[in-house]
Amino acid sequence: MATSVTVGGGFTLLRSFAGQIRSRLFAFGKTQKLPCIHTSAALDVNKNWDRKNLHMFPPQKPDEARRPAEVHHCRRQIKYSKDKMWYLANMIRGMTIDEAIAQLEFNDKKGAKIMKEVLLEAQEMAVRNHNVEYKSNLYVAESFSNKGKYLKRIRYHGRGMFGIMDKVHCHYFVKLVEGLPPKAEQKTGFDQAKNYVEQLKSRTIIHAL
Repeated sequence: MATSVTVGGGFTLLRSFAGQIRSRLFAFGKTQKLPCIHTSAALDVNKNWDRKNLHMFPPQKPDEARRPAEVHHCRRQIKYSKDKMWYLANMIRGMTIDEAIAQLEFNDKKGAKIMKEVLLEAQEMAVRNHNVEYKSNLYVAESFSNKGKYLKRIRYHGRGMFGIMDKVHCHYFVKLVEGLPPKAEQKTGFDQAKNYVEQLKSRTIIHAL
């Protein structure tokens, strides 16, 4: 009786061991589920920026004012820093197209030359594709830069040392609207102080309670 129990337990052990091996072999043949963690280049939030030019608006009523034309244009993967481009993009935001081009014309930065080319391309698109009668009747409604691809490269140092450097790229986006730019809202000292207090309240302090 004891012998039969021992033999039966041995067969059960061998059967379970064979089942584990079979399940592991089948597991290698199946497609493994990849983790949902983004580890590649920067996510392009404005990937459909150019497609906004294809947006179809509903027909206007006879008593409605004419809808101003809007032109979306961009240039991607510029060999330039997004932070340096941001200062120039912020400078021309809200200007007329002629004033923005004049400001960039007399700026000796590399990003200013690129930004001027993008504005001229957008101005030409407005006249050719968006039924804008006067190319000077435009203003910069939106102007901002975004992060592009960052490529890791090796920088060699002396004594066999090396470091890791980034080859940075950025995207530049601009939106031109037909008409004159809206007047800037005049803020009093009380309004500016109120905005300053709101910024202090909404800031994030790292390692705070």
